[in-house]
Amino acid sequence: MSNAFYQPLPVTEFYVSPAGNDRWSGKKPSARKGRTDGPFKTIERAQKAVRALKKKGRLSTAVKVWLRGGLYELNKPLVFTSADSGTSRLKTERLQLPMTITYAAYQDEQPVISGGRRITGWKPARVNGCDAWVCTIPPVRQGKWNFTQLWVNGQRATRPCTDKKRLFQITQLLGKVCWEGTVWQMYDTGQDTFQFKQGDLQDWHNVQDVDFVALHFWIESRIPFAAINVKTHTARLQHKSRMRLTNDSGSEGAFYYVDNVFELLREPGQWYLDRPAGKLYYIPRAGETIETAEVVAPVLPRLAVFQGSEDAPIRHLNLQGLTFSHNQWVCGPEALTATRQAACHLGGAVAFFQAEHCAMQQCTVEHVDGYAIEINQNSFDVDILSSRVTDLAGGGIKIWHAASGHDRQMADGCQDITVADCQISDGGHYHHQAVGVLVGKCSGTQVIHNDIHHFNYTGISIGWQWGYEKGDSYGNVIEYNHVHHIGHGVLSDLGGIYALGVQPGTRIRYNIVHDVTSRTYGGSGIYTDEGSSNILIEGNLVYRTGTQPFTQHYGQSNMIRNNIFAFGGKTQVNRSVPGPGDDFTLTKNIIYFDNDSGVAIDGNWSKIRAVINRNLYFHRRKKPLVFDGGSLKQWQARGLDRDSTVADPLFVNPDKGDFRLKPNSPAIKMGFQPIDFSLVGPRPSPKRK
Repeated sequence: MSNAFYQPLPVTEFYVSPAGNDRWSGKKPSARKGRTDGPFKTIERAQKAVRALKKKGRLSTAVKVWLRGGLYELNKPLVFTSADSGTSRLKTERLQLPMTITYAAYQDEQPVISGGRRITGWKPARVNGCDAWVCTIPPVRQGKWNFTQLWVNGQRATRPCTDKKRLFQITQLLGKVCWEGTVWQMYDTGQDTFQFKQGDLQDWHNVQDVDFVALHFWIESRIPFAAINVKTHTARLQHKSRMRLTNDSGSEGAFYYVDNVFELLREPGQWYLDRPAGKLYYIPRAGETIETAEVVAPVLPRLAVFQGSEDAPIRHLNLQGLTFSHNQWVCGPEALTATRQAACHLGGAVAFFQAEHCAMQQCTVEHVDGYAIEINQNSFDVDILSSRVTDLAGGGIKIWHAASGHDRQMADGCQDITVADCQISDGGHYHHQAVGVLVGKCSGTQVIHNDIHHFNYTGISIGWQWGYEKGDSYGNVIEYNHVHHIGHGVLSDLGGIYALGVQPGTRIRYNIVHDVTSRTYGGSGIYTDEGSSNILIEGNLVYRTGTQPFTQHYGQSNMIRNNIFAFGGKTQVNRSVPGPGDDFTLTKNIIYFDNDSGVAIDGNWSKIRAVINRNLYFHRRKKPLVFDGGSLKQWQARGLDRDSTVADPLFVNPDKGDFRLKPNSPAIKMGFQPIDFSLVGPRPSPKRK
């Protein structure tokens, strides 16, 4: 075989540097002596150079645009179109390869692409009895700029709010509340007026910039106040809530806190923007100085957009080793009122629309609003690999199914998207219901070998169809992910891994899910919600959950086998509301717990067709086991459990999260296949494919 087969493909290179010049050739990584030539200064100039290269004819080489380290402040989002695509194929002696165009970090340097602006002109001040800084921002006073996020020395600063651990509660709803009709009619009748307990609310400074934030059901309702009347204890909001303002499904008022209150600006790391006056206030943290602090506020809604079209998709364009920071996702009044599950109405700081064969690899997206990355509009074969997504006002990665064109109500979802070996963390700071990875009506999605943690709603959400109708979700793979510290008791009806709708061929396997807690109900490790069907759930370790490790709301033909479900707060396996034709198989699982109730399985089991057999149950304190209100013997007499047993599975050290089985474990004799937990999470580079 010819050695030419192994030779690297030729590459055309351009260079960009904050110290460069757009009048130079861009062919040199550094300025030449005398500064007569060197790298470009802006990414847009390099983009023009690549387009000019393509106009000369079909690309005969790959193209690398190397970005030197430093800060690239954007005046507008970077927009790539099909004119920026690489060449689909280059015929060589023995194979065909795409000529990819890549924008990459130069060597080990760290280029940061920012949609923010550094704020200067600070002066010392006293605010609410505290030492503070203040500056004037004319565009804010003129109504041309507003922001809800701020970062100081690379750390997220917070707006002053009431105590989130001691929430207020609405004493009486004054708007119409629907208590009859369909489930959605009852949920979706919102309100905009309520009464509050004396002393909870005040007629605060700039009250129309103060946010009411209700935590109810599976969403937050964040709406600015219109007015607060302290004499009548009545508050009016600027818009109606999307869902009724009750404490979940009960009749009592919702719990809430209040955000962005000038009078509460007292703690280090807090800030307040007085929009009418155009003044920004900040209480410094220990060690921060007014002379050296780097304060950044966001300006742009998006940072980079891959914008293809149905007739001309964008192809073979990659990003590698770049950092994207500082954006402000702008929601109009309608979007705020229509706050939806998983914050699916939010867009991404980096977005792919009608993209094919594109990738982000070893990139970082941090200090952003909305979702960090969005893949949408029938994109195909887009990879997010070995990247870090963190410090998120909203969610991590959104893979969606938006309409394509005004005449289409719903387009097909994305296909063959891969999110692998990524760190996705620290989200939901502002949009509490945003999730780590959100997959809508999409097929062939692979979410594998990721570490996903610290979100207030759900870690991974997959599928977007309620009930048994066709959901356009097929063959999705959720495997080898470490999902942990989810929920934090903020919202309800959530899961470490959450599924919706009919999803033939979908696999949820070999994941470790733990430390999942909800505010009230529905704090599950793995949660197959309304109509979730045809899903294989296998080889997962799920432990320390607020309610239960596994819940099926209603669904068909789900196979739950060879999992470890441990340390559920209320029960270990739950089935909530029955649906027509419900069934599932629960076999060869280890169910291990020490809750006070002794409940192993609960829910409504009267109408379900279930195969439940060969499971191993053990209560560590050896309490009597409870199965749907009865004993194991009674449970088995109903034909719901066969060949199952009660025995200690002999874990190595479950209190420290070590659920490996000792060699003499009775679970192995029962047929349980030990799980190699060392494969879970991001892989070292040589193991990646």
